[in-house]
Amino acid sequence: MTSVFEPSHSMTGRPPTGPSMADTLPSINFGFDELRERMAKFTARFDAFIEQGRKRVLEERNQFRMNVAELQEDQRMKKKDIEILQLKTSTHQQIITKEAAETAEMQSAIASLSAQRDKQAATRDALRSQIAATQKEIDARIAAQRARAAELEAQARFNVPELDFWVTHLCLRIEGAGAEDRLKFVYTHVDERNWEREAWFELCTGDRDYDVKHCRPKLEREKVDRVLERVNETRELAILLKGMRELFVEAMKG
Repeated sequence: MTSVFEPSHSMTGRPPTGPSMADTLPSINFGFDELRERMAKFTARFDAFIEQGRKRVLEERNQFRMNVAELQEDQRMKKKDIEILQLKTSTHQQIITKEAAETAEMQSAIASLSAQRDKQAATRDALRSQIAATQKEIDARIAAQRARAAELEAQARFNVPELDFWVTHLCLRIEGAGAEDRLKFVYTHVDERNWEREAWFELCTGDRDYDVKHCRPKLEREKVDRVLERVNETRELAILLKGMRELFVEAMKG
């Protein structure tokens, strides 16, 4: 759009009388509207460019911060990994040192055990010899005990028919007591609640007077001594067998 400069009539102060000099001048079109439009478009593009630049800078700054944070985290993790590796290395070194000490200790123990084994082997051989000699002595003593038991059974004071009678009627059996001068008398059917339960006593015959050394169940010593007193006076074994059975029956009931 163009504008034309036209002087008004008031400027002349007189009515026009014909074409003036100004009318003869060429008209000038400065193009302000086009220039304003172009400037507006340029301003819009410039603002858009600035906005895009600002966004790009903001994104790059955020990305830079993220990268820095990741690098810091990586650095922290690597530092932690280094500390863990150092700890493992220290622990491994300690284990190696400990194992070396244990190996030396085990070697010393093995040497000591080898020496002990050799010593024990020598002791074992000596013990075997002693055991063989002891076994011979034991066999000899057992044979002597059996002979002594046979001799005692053959003595007149143990009237065999009478003894068999009491063995049968008193539910009694006679055993060796592990010594030459002792006999073990074992009773059954003394406990009404358990007929198989056993009661026994050991009779010492080494001296002139009989004596009871051990018994199960345990009896009162005074009662046993009273029975022994009658037996030693009469020298009748039946009194001892019956009296001890009565004491056992009484103890079982109690």
